[in-house]
Amino acid sequence: MQSSNDRPCGAGGGPESSAGKQEDHGAPARDVTYGDPWYDELASGWGELDGTGMPAPSVPPARDEPGPAAARARDVYVQVQRSQAFQEVRGRYRRFVVPGAAAFLIWYVGYVVAATAAPGLMARPVAGAVNVAMLAGLGQFLTTFVLAWAYARHARLRRDRPALDLRWDTQELARGAQRGAL
Repeated sequence: MQSSNDRPCGAGGGPESSAGKQEDHGAPARDVTYGDPWYDELASGWGELDGTGMPAPSVPPARDEPGPAAARARDVYVQVQRSQAFQEVRGRYRRFVVPGAAAFLIWYVGYVVAATAAPGLMARPVAGAVNVAMLAGLGQFLTTFVLAWAYARHARLRRDRPALDLRWDTQELARGAQRGAL
């Protein structure tokens, strides 16, 4: 059995290793040493072919010196971030998320504290075998789904359209900045 980089499985040098056994293949044993048994040469990008038989070009570094087009595009994004429209979208997001997350966290911590500090209250039967703890635990699930629904509704009604308009304007400004640099 071969791995993805054509190394024989079990070539780690342990007792189950077959790397040094000549009698298995009839070929002379190769001196095979690997510093890292989990290193996959093909996955790292070295030695791959580009389809023409030549090694694939290496990936350029992620951070090059920014050119004038990149500087102009960066200025566009900074300008948009400082704009009133962006601040309004972010403010609407914060006005929903911060109180919602705080209320849910208080509800969750209250449930945990009540379960540990007031076992008598949580064990109080409500209907048959159903007690307060069961209802509160199911309420945690219900609250999660209600909060997710409310978040999606709030986003759809109050943030999606202005955010989409802002995105469109930002892309147009960035395209203009790139055209100006050419």
